[in-house]
Amino acid sequence: MILTLLGLLVITFVIARVVPIDPVLAVVGDRATPELYERTRLELGLDRPLYVQFYLYLRQVLSGDLGNSVLTSRPVIEDVARFFPATLELATAATLLGVVVGVPMGVLAAVRRGSWLDHLVRVVGLAGYSIPVFWLGLVGLLLFYAELGWVEGPGRLSVGYEDIVDPVTGVILLDAALAGEWDVFRDAFAHLILPASVLGYFSLAYISRMTRSFMLDQLSQEYVTTARVKGVSEARIIWRHAFRNITVPLVTVIALSYAHLLEGSVLTETVFAWPGLGAYITSSLLNVDMNAVLGGTLVVGLAFVGVNLLSDLLYRVLDPRAR
Repeated sequence: MILTLLGLLVITFVIARVVPIDPVLAVVGDRATPELYERTRLELGLDRPLYVQFYLYLRQVLSGDLGNSVLTSRPVIEDVARFFPATLELATAATLLGVVVGVPMGVLAAVRRGSWLDHLVRVVGLAGYSIPVFWLGLVGLLLFYAELGWVEGPGRLSVGYEDIVDPVTGVILLDAALAGEWDVFRDAFAHLILPASVLGYFSLAYISRMTRSFMLDQLSQEYVTTARVKGVSEARIIWRHAFRNITVPLVTVIALSYAHLLEGSVLTETVFAWPGLGAYITSSLLNVDMNAVLGGTLVVGLAFVGVNLLSDLLYRVLDPRAR
């Protein structure tokens, strides 16, 4: 984990130095005097050797200082703390949907291999891989928001409910529940349904496909045949024996899906005007705010590594052999 994070720091440092963007001009602007330009360049340490610059960059990051955002004029770490909970809320809801629906779909498809149900699950999974997320989001907004009015539109809250709940955790559903503001909770949930369903569909497609593959492998094992010969019920064979044996690889699949949603929800956040980390990084990139881009990238990398570490720790709980 430490080596992975160190490699991520090296890559972000190199990117910051090779992109055709002058970091000094990003700070002082195009109309700065030569004296101000040179003074800022010295303050940023750009006159020093690269290994010294990397040491200073590493020390700065380890102290929790990701620099200041040119776009918002605030420390990047504060911007990340403000925008990341929205991405966390969206990715968590999408992953829960993918697990709750995708796992049973994959199990049933494997049990009914070759049936119409199996083909339906495979088609749903293939569509999830093939349909562009931005197109599905736009169609969802047009159909379920503009035409049918079943869900709320873009954003996390309606204008009338903003600033009612104090952002204790940054997750609006949790903050509204803690404050007892159930009207805000319902409005936030109505805004979350559509973007979470769009993201959850892609998570569902991946999880159901991998669950089907894992279950087909287990159902072909000799212990399943032996259990059937002994007269064990089919439901017990499927859920007590075969499914328990796929929990460890399935945890890895779910963890990877969750991590990808944390880093890959940029288009969904853009379509639904969701104020998350992906939209923040995209806006910063378009405005040549490299401190914000690199800081956001580091946070996403840390989240990715953290989720994988958590899945490794869960192995010890789910598989006695790992202990």
